[in-house]
Amino acid sequence: MASSLSARIADAFDKSLGVLQHMAQDAALRAQVADAVGLAVAALRTGNKLLFAGNGGSAADAQHWAGELVSRFYFDRPGLSAIALTTDTSILTAIGNDYGYDYVFARQIEALAHAGDVFFAISTSGNSKNILRAIEAARARGVKTIGFTGQSGGAMAEHCALCFKVPSGETPRIQEGHEFLGHLLCGLIEHEMFGSTHGR
Repeated sequence: MASSLSARIADAFDKSLGVLQHMAQDAALRAQVADAVGLAVAALRTGNKLLFAGNGGSAADAQHWAGELVSRFYFDRPGLSAIALTTDTSILTAIGNDYGYDYVFARQIEALAHAGDVFFAISTSGNSKNILRAIEAARARGVKTIGFTGQSGGAMAEHCALCFKVPSGETPRIQEGHEFLGHLLCGLIEHEMFGSTHGR
């Protein structure tokens, strides 16, 4: 029993490390990170905002990353304009009741998004219907989408300006990759916006 448990623990560490090592060695992914930072910073510098959405654990990521930007990440500085579309239960339940769950994010994008904003769409499968509809709504409004998904990319990959495909088919490993990328982006966006004036 103990040896079996130890083996499973070791296997989990190996899988997580393997995904991160694969990502670290992916030059195209590193270039995507730079491009994503560029899109987000350009939007913020022109008075636009960043929008985030996902389901389940991806909803937690949406709220987490928006919180890091609105509040702070590495250092004190002015808040950045970021909104998680996963938090208002009255809006979510009204849209779900009136239009269906597939529209809970698209409807909010119709109401809140403007050309020049950036939408961060998070789906480990890449096939979440409400995320796909949200991407459609974003494109119709001149909002660029940065996608976060797994190795297959799913249906959403071809509809995003940029799409981060974490090299795994396991949801926990994909989510771990997303969390690393989200933290990386938050730190880099903060630095590009304010680093030169905050001693970093």
